[in-house]
Amino acid sequence: MDGNISSIYAQSGWILLTVLAILVLMSIMTWVIALIRCFSLWRAKRDNREALACFSSAESLAEVSSKLADNSSPIALLARDAIQAKQDYHDKANRSLAAALPFNKYLVSRIRNTMEQIMRRYETGLTVLASISSSAPFIGLFGTVWGIYHALINIGQSGQMSISAVAGPIGEALISTAIGLFAAIPALLFYNGLIRGKKNLARDLDGFAHDLHAQLLNNGD
Repeated sequence: MDGNISSIYAQSGWILLTVLAILVLMSIMTWVIALIRCFSLWRAKRDNREALACFSSAESLAEVSSKLADNSSPIALLARDAIQAKQDYHDKANRSLAAALPFNKYLVSRIRNTMEQIMRRYETGLTVLASISSSAPFIGLFGTVWGIYHALINIGQSGQMSISAVAGPIGEALISTAIGLFAAIPALLFYNGLIRGKKNLARDLDGFAHDLHAQLLNNGD
């Protein structure tokens, strides 16, 4: 390995080595972000099922809040905040801010804001994956072009134009393109998969929000 790095440095200098280091770092970032985000989505879906079961079996809003106190799923967070919104509205009914909106509109606004805040948690890292998937091939291509350019200069200066003299340096330069694709392809696949998982989670949360909104409106109002 040390011999390969020394050979690449001798052919193309520190620029190609820097490109390779950047691509390796991108690849590591891709897998770290993807594993963290995938685990986060899996845990959210698991906890959502538990929260739905608690919500369905509860006999009152107070019982819902109590059962979901230790649940950190999106559905539990939304339920607790919506129930708190109902309490806040009635506690502040005589104040101008609460009185300015009917309870229905106030509740819808609060639920929407909570949903947006919850879903923002699952956007972390997606921009990085999109950037890696689009830029890594070009960074790898730059490293390859730079490596081939210097390899040809070194070959020209040495006066050796045989296939064996050309294949080695150019093959080492092409490693940059290979690593660029190795970083970009998983990043693109993970990005598309995480976007789909986020949309499914948003649909589940939206469906629950409609049921929760109706439940809160019909619960003594």
